[in-house]
Amino acid sequence: MFRNPAGVFPLSYRQDMGLVRSRSQLVCLLLFILLLILGPWYFSPRMLAIMNTSMIMAVAVLGLQINLGYAGQVNLGQAAFMGVGAYASGVLANFSGLGFILVIPLAGLASAVFGYLFGVVAARIKGFYLALTTLAAQFVFHFVVINLPSEWAGGAKGLALAPASLFGFQFNSESSLYLLNLAVLVLMTYGGFSIVRGRHGRNLVAVRDEDTAAGIMGVDVVGTKVNAFLIGSFFAGVAGALWAYYLRYISVDQFTLFNSIWMIGMIIVGGMGSITGALIGVVVVRAIQEGITSVAPIVAEAVPSLGGELIFASYNMVLGILIAASLLIEPKGLMHRWNTIKSSYRIWPYPF
Repeated sequence: MFRNPAGVFPLSYRQDMGLVRSRSQLVCLLLFILLLILGPWYFSPRMLAIMNTSMIMAVAVLGLQINLGYAGQVNLGQAAFMGVGAYASGVLANFSGLGFILVIPLAGLASAVFGYLFGVVAARIKGFYLALTTLAAQFVFHFVVINLPSEWAGGAKGLALAPASLFGFQFNSESSLYLLNLAVLVLMTYGGFSIVRGRHGRNLVAVRDEDTAAGIMGVDVVGTKVNAFLIGSFFAGVAGALWAYYLRYISVDQFTLFNSIWMIGMIIVGGMGSITGALIGVVVVRAIQEGITSVAPIVAEAVPSLGGELIFASYNMVLGILIAASLLIEPKGLMHRWNTIKSSYRIWPYPF
């Protein structure tokens, strides 16, 4: 949520609901988006690949932030919802011949339906039982995909897709896919801000903080929790469709429980209950992942006795340490730290 300094109030409803509060913020935001749009002209091929996977992951993490950070619903099956979107896009693209402009939102809807089935059950339970219920989504997804006829989903072999195309132009390069993923990420980020800053967002926060009090005040607690799963799984489905079009090959091994856990880790690092925090968490964790990937081969070559398997096994260990350190040092995430720094700057040199 946005926070203003003491004594600074919006003068209209439009200003209160705006994503930016001043012209300087608007200019900075537009310049930042412009720099991202120009990325294919100054990013290296490897950097483009990293940005593509990061933006796809960011869409899924945004949905998880709404589900977990704002509604307080523990979700260990976000990767499964992402997988449903990926397979739905593959089936729609291969058998219906629809363009990606229709396939991507339809894949999100397919994932939302899958999420709704678990959301109805999860809306009436809490804590440990809620985590187990969402964990079941991961196993159900794997079981269904593997046991579907291979002509539909490819079974254990996976499913291949043709590249996305629009008016004869094919998105089959890192630069073209970068622009596609960026456009979808900007759209989904705007949608996320619109959701959490509206009436539904206030309901999510009320249910997260105290669902009994929220129900007494007239909030539909069960409906709000179910809607949180619907929205979160829709975002995951869109991310899954982008992932399918990016790799042009999908398999169940790409959507594991570890992926869901690291999505939660990204939210913890960036900050719970913040759309911007979710994006920051993705950037930080992905940077560390790529750093480990770059350093590990060098270390393995310098110290052959360690073995490549041991080096790459440290991948999850380092990320686990990062999450633990975040919970100990800054449990509210990097976004909270940034807000604290901004508040201190505004009142400097006064200590209050």
